[in-house]
Amino acid sequence: MSGFFGGSKQGRPQLCPSCGTLVGSSATRCHQCGASLTFSMAAATRSLGKLFPTTAPATYGILGFSCLLYIVSLLATIRTNGMQPPGGGGIFAIFGIGSIDGNVLTRFGMSFPMPKDLVQPWRLVMAVFLHGSLMHIVFNMWVLMDIGPQIEELYGSARFFFIYVATGIGGCLLSSTLSNHPSVGGSGALLGLIGILLAITSGRRSAGMQMLRSQIIRWLIYIAIWGFVFPGIDNYAHFGGLAAGFGLGKIMADRAPSSPEERNRANALGWATALVVILSVAMMMKGLFQAG
Repeated sequence: MSGFFGGSKQGRPQLCPSCGTLVGSSATRCHQCGASLTFSMAAATRSLGKLFPTTAPATYGILGFSCLLYIVSLLATIRTNGMQPPGGGGIFAIFGIGSIDGNVLTRFGMSFPMPKDLVQPWRLVMAVFLHGSLMHIVFNMWVLMDIGPQIEELYGSARFFFIYVATGIGGCLLSSTLSNHPSVGGSGALLGLIGILLAITSGRRSAGMQMLRSQIIRWLIYIAIWGFVFPGIDNYAHFGGLAAGFGLGKIMADRAPSSPEERNRANALGWATALVVILSVAMMMKGLFQAG
């Protein structure tokens, strides 16, 4: 009946995952930008994006991965040491709730002073997603959910993911080089996001930008005071992440990719970052199996 009345068995037209151009249902390559409709990075990004929330998927992905690592490391700590009450008194007891054993953090990828991180560079990546206690991860993820979605909307999910991991590595790298103690936590990456905002607002004279810059400077003052008052705060990681974020903010255009070429480059950057994280997890798992 469809053939008799001139109907067609072909499916509906589809959108190119790279540039959004409407193409035929049987097309395998976009006539506008030339991207493959099935095997391109843009198509893979679109397919993967269906598994995440439509708003700020990279932010929620980082949140989920960090929380997963904390839960697994907490279970490993309980299995090793049992349920131990937090040490110290007062506020230090609160910050000790849900503390992760140092040996567990070591196996999961805690960053160490050089040259250990140079021999095992995957630690510079894993340390960004590890946290030492319940309050540690709660505070960091609170800040992430406060500023992450806005920056992700500005730069796009792929470039935001790169910024978070790259600035986190920058913080760990400076801490590993200059300090004499191990380090974990996403605070270096979070300071990197603040560094991005500081770079964006620098030189802008609008009232909104000046207000945001004043707020950022107040945050930095509070963080500096916090870092000097409370022991165990990795100020080197904070400064390294802040400097890396400010540098990236000056280099990268503060807008989402607008052309097919920019989207392809952004997708390549995001997938390369994901590959680095996956390889780091694989190296961590290899060490766990060898130790077991």
